[in-house]
Amino acid sequence: MSSVEQRPEPAFETHRPGRWIALAVLVLAVLLVAVDATVLGLATPFLSEDLEPTGTQLLWIGDVYSFVIAGLLVSMGSLGDRIGRKKLLLCGATAFGAVSVLNAYAHTPEMMIVARALLGVAGATLMPSTLALIRNLFHDPRERSLAIGIWGAMASAGAAVGPVVGGFLLEHFWWGSVFLINLPVMAVLVVVGIKMIPESKNPAPGPWDLPSVGLSLVGMFAVVYAVKELAAHGGSWKLALVGAAGLLALVWFVRRQFRLPAPLLDMRLFHHRGFSGAVLADLLTILGLSGLVFFLSQFLQLVQGRGPLEAGLAELPAAVGAVTAGLLAGTVARRYSVRSVVAGGLGAIGVALAAVAAVHRDTDYPLIGALLLIVGVGAGFAFTVTSDVILSSVPKEHAGSASAVSETAYELGAALGIALLGSIVTGAYQSFNAPEGTPPAVSSAAHESLGGAVESSHLLPGPQAAELVSAAQDAFTEGLRLAAGVGAAVLLATAVVAWFLLRGQELDEGIVHE
Repeated sequence: MSSVEQRPEPAFETHRPGRWIALAVLVLAVLLVAVDATVLGLATPFLSEDLEPTGTQLLWIGDVYSFVIAGLLVSMGSLGDRIGRKKLLLCGATAFGAVSVLNAYAHTPEMMIVARALLGVAGATLMPSTLALIRNLFHDPRERSLAIGIWGAMASAGAAVGPVVGGFLLEHFWWGSVFLINLPVMAVLVVVGIKMIPESKNPAPGPWDLPSVGLSLVGMFAVVYAVKELAAHGGSWKLALVGAAGLLALVWFVRRQFRLPAPLLDMRLFHHRGFSGAVLADLLTILGLSGLVFFLSQFLQLVQGRGPLEAGLAELPAAVGAVTAGLLAGTVARRYSVRSVVAGGLGAIGVALAAVAAVHRDTDYPLIGALLLIVGVGAGFAFTVTSDVILSSVPKEHAGSASAVSETAYELGAALGIALLGSIVTGAYQSFNAPEGTPPAVSSAAHESLGGAVESSHLLPGPQAAELVSAAQDAFTEGLRLAAGVGAAVLLATAVVAWFLLRGQELDEGIVHE
C-alpha cells in the first residue's frame, strides 16, 4: 500500500471518550505559540529602547525563532512518531516555559537572540505534536475537520489575545513580562495533559536517524540565512558558499530519505498532489503575510502614535475574521470545493495587501480595520482547509511527519518573509535623510530602527526632533507599503497555483458512527 493511500478507520475508534477535553488542552499549546509570536511585535519598540540592538540584530531577534523551528520541525515530528507525541509535547511545553524566563530577563541583544533560538528548539516540539495528536484523537473526518478548525481558530485567537494582553502588560510592566505569561499556560497544559491526552506513536517507527537530523537542521538554517543576508546586504562569495552548502545538505537529506528503510521524512508523501499543493500554498501565503504581521504593530505604535493596548485592540479584526472562517471552513469546502475555498481565501488576502500598499501615516483606522478583517477571513479559510488536506492525505501512523511538514512550511515561510520583506522595509527606511545639523551619533541611531529614531530624537531641540521623527516615520511607512505590494503579488500568484494544484481535491466525507 502506498504511504499516501487512505486506510479505513475502525468504527469503534471513531468516538474516543474525552477527545474534546484533550483537544482543549492541545490548543493551549497552539495559543501559546501564537501569543508569543504576536507579543514580540508589540514589545519590539520597548525592547529596542532597552537593549539598543542594531537593525540586523533586531531582525535576528524577530526571525531566529522561526529559523530554528523550521530547521527542527521535521526532526521533532519524526521523533514524536517514535517516542510518543504526548511525551514530546509535555517535555517541550516544560522547556518552553523555562526558556521563556530566559527571554524575559535577557539584558543584551546577543543574549536575546540566543534565548529566542532556544525557545525555537522548544517550540519545534509543540506544533507537530498537537496536529498529529488531533489526527489520532478524531477518526471521523467531519469531526476532524471541526477539530482542525478549532485548532486553527485558537491560533488566530492567540493573535488576538497576544496584542491585547501584551499591550496591557507593556503599559503596566517592563517588556520582559510578555514572556512570563507563558508560564501559567504551560503549567495548565502539563498538569491537565498528563491525565487527559492519550499517548500515540508509530507502532513500527524504526530508528531515529541522527545524520538526517543534522542534514535537515544545517541545510534549512544555511539556506534561510543566505537568503536573509542576500536580501539585506547583497551577494558575496562567502554567502554563495553558505547557500550552496545548505542546498547540498538538503539534497543529501532527500536522497538519504529515499534510501533509508525507516526515513525521518517519507518523501513519498509529496507524490500526493493535494498534499504538495497544500504545503506549497501554506509556505507562500505565510511568506507574503509575514512582513505585514511583523511591522504592522510598529506602524500602529510608532507611526500613528497608539499605545500598546490600543494597537493590540486595533489588530483584533484579523483574529475575529480568522476564528470565524476557521470554524466554517470545513463545511464550506464540502459544499463548494477545496480549491475554490483555498484559492478564494488567498485571493482575498492578496487584494487586501494590495490595498495596504496605499496606506499612509494618516490613514483612518476604519480602512485598516476592514483590511485586517479581510486578511483574517481569507487566512482562516485557507489555512484550515490546507491543514485538513495535509492530515487527511496520509495514514495516521505518519501524522507526525505530515504535521511537521505542514508546520515547517509555515515557519520557513515566516522566516523567509521576515527576512525578505523585512529587508525591503529596512532598506527603504534607512534611505531617509536626517535633518541638517543632526549629530552623527543621533543620525546613526535613528537609521538603525524607527524605535531608535524616536528615542534618539529626545537629544535634539524640539523642531529638529519633530523633523527627524517625521522623516523616519515617512520612510518606515514607505517600506511597509513596498513590502505589502510584494506580499500582494506573492498571494495572488499563490491563489492561481493553488487553483490548479488542488484541482479535484476533496475533504473526506467519512461516516459518522452513532
